[in-house]
Amino acid sequence: MDIAAHLSRITSVKVVGDHRLLLVFEDGVSGEIDASGWEWRGVFEPLQDPSYFARVELDEDLGAIGWPNGADVAPETLHLWVTSATDRHSA
Repeated sequence: MDIAAHLSRITSVKVVGDHRLLLVFEDGVSGEIDASGWEWRGVFEPLQDPSYFARVELDEDLGAIGWPNGADVAPETLHLWVTSATDRHSA
């Protein structure tokens, strides 16, 4: 396991559709996350509304994304999701 890859910071986030984000990481990895299948419970419940989901922000100090209500997803988790999706599409 490449530990450095799992610690990669997000450098850019762009909303590209309802519950879809394009993420760019400092190691050059980029890809889309489709959050339409997420379970919208607890702090994530407001994100079910696409207009609220679109309020995603990049925390440049942490290299992470989050929403105004404090919801966030760890950048290492997002990096894994992006690289796993890329691996599946290239097979």
